[in-house]
Amino acid sequence: MPISSINPATGEVLQTFDSLNEHQLEEKIARAAEAFHEHRRTSFAERAERMMRAAEILESEKKSFARTMTLEMGKPINAAVQEAEKCAWVCRYYAENAERHLGDEIVETNATKSFVRYQPLGVVLAVMPWNFPFWHVFRFAAPALMVGNVGLLKHASNVPQCALAIEDIFHRAGFMEGAFQTLLAGSDVVEKILEDPRVAAATLTGSEPAGRSVASIAGKQIKKTVLELGGSDPFIVMPSANFEEAVSTAVKARTINNGQSCIAAKRFIIHDGIYDRFEKEFVDAMKRLRVGNPIEESTDVGPLATERILKDLEDQVKVSVAAGAKILTGGQRMKFDGELSRGHFYEPTVLADIPKDSPAFRDELFGPVASLFRVSSLDEAIELANVTTFGLGSAAWTNDESERDRFINELEAGSVFINGMVASDPRLPFGGVKHSGYGRELAEFGIREFMNIKTVWMK
Repeated sequence: MPISSINPATGEVLQTFDSLNEHQLEEKIARAAEAFHEHRRTSFAERAERMMRAAEILESEKKSFARTMTLEMGKPINAAVQEAEKCAWVCRYYAENAERHLGDEIVETNATKSFVRYQPLGVVLAVMPWNFPFWHVFRFAAPALMVGNVGLLKHASNVPQCALAIEDIFHRAGFMEGAFQTLLAGSDVVEKILEDPRVAAATLTGSEPAGRSVASIAGKQIKKTVLELGGSDPFIVMPSANFEEAVSTAVKARTINNGQSCIAAKRFIIHDGIYDRFEKEFVDAMKRLRVGNPIEESTDVGPLATERILKDLEDQVKVSVAAGAKILTGGQRMKFDGELSRGHFYEPTVLADIPKDSPAFRDELFGPVASLFRVSSLDEAIELANVTTFGLGSAAWTNDESERDRFINELEAGSVFINGMVASDPRLPFGGVKHSGYGRELAEFGIREFMNIKTVWMK
């Protein structure tokens, strides 16, 4: 079945690719397995030199890569440039720190010498999403290649040009043939790849159903997995917070990447003492956002990535409103000059008075739709924040030390940001709890996920 690259702002088919056939897939897996035995024997210095070269390519060609991202999935062009820059950062981080993170760890025992040694597992399958088409891949690939593993990328089918560009970056950087390969194929190949004995592990960033499927298949083969799934992140604002900064950050946190981010703030939990003012200023700011062609630098919010995503979001809002939610702004597909666009645009939207049995309360809304909630106490804010099945990121705004400590200790999430927007950083571990997945990416925790943590005992 052909794989098409479609511009979500216009509906135009940019390019079409043939899917890998069974023979081609076998060739790529065999090439990866062969490359691993050679790549793992290269030194950290050799790998670091190549990874630094990858960073240089990303930096020098960031505008070209950004244009590819924007045309394929609708990301505003300025954000796409920043994504390429962030990928260069993670390459440099692991080029500079991998050897230190993986050095032998001496442990005093009754042995003459005992220590822990980290060794690569082998071929790792990466099943990656379209929303950050470069970043999600590089935050896996940079540590994986630096430790001596090799990667097979099964990217989302709507970003094939991004997937091929990433493979080309590593090739031009000097990594050997087979060390990192893109598999242009549908999701139906994932099970076969995971069941192949030459594939040692898998990492997936994506939806909860996709995560359940990969975890189930890999579990039957007793293979390691790392999952980073959905989120319904709370954004809590208390009366002691810097109000203006909280409002402006809230708008950015909800609409980053056109609202299509697992760690985007989605549920805004506001203390009663400041709720009315927050609602007014937040809604006014959402109304001022410029929606349009993402290739133009003046655009704040571009289209959703696919027609299916647009339809799902539209349905979630309609069902929530039918259940009793109130639309404060937005709430429908975007019109330009009175006409519906051929692109997948949805108005920046704010909902309030949201009932518990509605999608806006219980589900992840993947688009520029914010859900507002009023609470009367710190206890109620924490309880509402934790009621979701997700647990990826969380943000709390307060200048009260006791409130800060409660949020840090009691919010059920893989990260808690105090007076700031949730974001990933190569220097800090990233991942979730509950239905948001397991395992960690980034920092020393992420680089050790796909390693044999070997005990060595000598007399």
